[in-house]
Amino acid sequence: MADMILTKDAALRWGVTERRITGLCRDGKIPGAVKQGRYWYVPSDAERPLDGRIRTGTYRAGAPRKRLPMPIGVSDYREACTEYYYVDKTLLIRDFLDERPKVSLFTRPRRFGKTLNMDMLRTYFELSDEDTSVYFKDKAIWRAGKTYQAHQGKYPVIYMTFKDVKYETWEETLEKLADIIGVEYTRHSVLLTSDRCNAPDKAYFQRIVEHTASVTELAGAFETLTRMLHAHYQVAPVMIIDEYDTPIQQGHIRDFYDKVILFMRNLFSGGFKDNRHLSFGFMTGILRVAKESIFSGMNNLRINSVLDEKYDDYFGFTAEEVRTMARYYGAEDRYDEICQWYDGYRFGSMDIFNPWSVINYFSNDCRPDAYWQSTGSNEIIGEILQAAGPDVYENLQTLLEGETICTGIDTSVVYPEIQRNPSSVYSFLLVAGYLKAVSVNRTFPGGLICDVALPNREISLVYRREILDQLTGIVPPALATSIQAALFSGNGEELQRAIRKLLLESASVYDTSLESFYQGLVLGLRAMMDSRYLVRSNRESGEGRFDIALIPKVKTMPGVLIELKAAGKDEKADLQNLAETALSQIKEKLYATEMVSQGITMIYHFGVAFRGKKVAVLTD
Repeated sequence: MADMILTKDAALRWGVTERRITGLCRDGKIPGAVKQGRYWYVPSDAERPLDGRIRTGTYRAGAPRKRLPMPIGVSDYREACTEYYYVDKTLLIRDFLDERPKVSLFTRPRRFGKTLNMDMLRTYFELSDEDTSVYFKDKAIWRAGKTYQAHQGKYPVIYMTFKDVKYETWEETLEKLADIIGVEYTRHSVLLTSDRCNAPDKAYFQRIVEHTASVTELAGAFETLTRMLHAHYQVAPVMIIDEYDTPIQQGHIRDFYDKVILFMRNLFSGGFKDNRHLSFGFMTGILRVAKESIFSGMNNLRINSVLDEKYDDYFGFTAEEVRTMARYYGAEDRYDEICQWYDGYRFGSMDIFNPWSVINYFSNDCRPDAYWQSTGSNEIIGEILQAAGPDVYENLQTLLEGETICTGIDTSVVYPEIQRNPSSVYSFLLVAGYLKAVSVNRTFPGGLICDVALPNREISLVYRREILDQLTGIVPPALATSIQAALFSGNGEELQRAIRKLLLESASVYDTSLESFYQGLVLGLRAMMDSRYLVRSNRESGEGRFDIALIPKVKTMPGVLIELKAAGKDEKADLQNLAETALSQIKEKLYATEMVSQGITMIYHFGVAFRGKKVAVLTD
């Protein structure tokens, strides 16, 4: 039935019980409502009946909370779709079956619904003693027709998630992987008594379950299990591996990357590459680890990244889905706030909201906060800050100020490239959810060129907090406050004392010989800076390029120009003279031109000279 929805969906949309909607249908109070079998359907554009029980309204703090739109932290599809307001993503199944690639890899940021969607696929396809069609008969996939229904409950399924494989050593990681594989083997213990499986395979099966298999044998676990399932059921299985790259990221962070890559390459190759015992496979992760040949020669792999339009609306919430939630909560007037905080992601051609944060927003009485911050490690940003040079620091400042930058993007970027290739920084940040692609140029011969920006206020806060965490040992909050006070009062002597204290307590002589240290200091100050200021560095003004400018958004506040000079290891260099040179350069090169043209009349000039942990600051 075209343009019809179930009473359950109407109840969620209008904020009443399904029983009440059914009663209204039965009483003829919803025009166009029809009954098919046991279910009532209403027109999708039906208006809320004026029965005195269904009413609009705005959110009120302290009002009784309605049930959550989705369970926080629950990724079991059956529980999610029967006990909670479930955002229907089942048409992902239709789109997959229309194309049916052998192996599909979905790469999305963490907490964007990957695990729930994989459990949905598992529930749909898996052979079971239970009639699992009941979990789909009121969903969009069932209304898509019998062609798609024919696949429901017809395949043996291998399902594993690696999302919790986060250990300090390779030995612990391998032990956890062996445990996960062993548990899945145990779930298919019927194979041990199957007369269609041979004795050597059964003996191998037993070694996997008992954790006595060698590492080499364990690496063949996917291939053997698919073969045994195919033999027993006479139907090739479906294999689903969720968050496949979590152990790989951990290997990079904890320095066992080469070992985990080698193991994963053999494990996945056996299960997915040219495997005639596989009907089709699904994988999810944050990154596509391709350059390490983890998918070497796998020409049957279909990649679905954040830049691809295929499946672009199935991970995360669309605008219409969030509007429906807002209506359910009587919080339509909060929609703009939700957009500012959690919208802004761009997957393919679709604008997407962060589902984890939206759910938390509603469950916390519509209180905006950076909920995504606490859902996992942000160590990627920390490593980027440690490896970054001046260009990256400047671009991070630009992004923090709400502007875009243009950069090359490679969605197959790998972890070690953070340090090997500084330009990979933005590819990591994009695929991990810390940036959005404002525009994508796919015609550039060297790859993708994108304009990227921060998605929303939540991610801006994540950046600031991570930057501050990384720089805590460099810029203690109290000291940062002293530096800011000196800058905004034009007090050169106080600024010199504060920076000298900073260098003595926090920085090594080696660090202070690098320009990146000063740029890192500026970025840290930018993260703490009054929001009424813009921080600019290395920009043209007058007859040259200033080092640092603090430009007030309110013209009655003072502007600040800072010129830096590093003496390096030259012990004979006079820091006072060097600071004087820096101060004179501000005037001679007319660096204040830009601020003067904006009507800013009070501008403080600082000439700063460094050598090791010594500093001289002059002002006029």
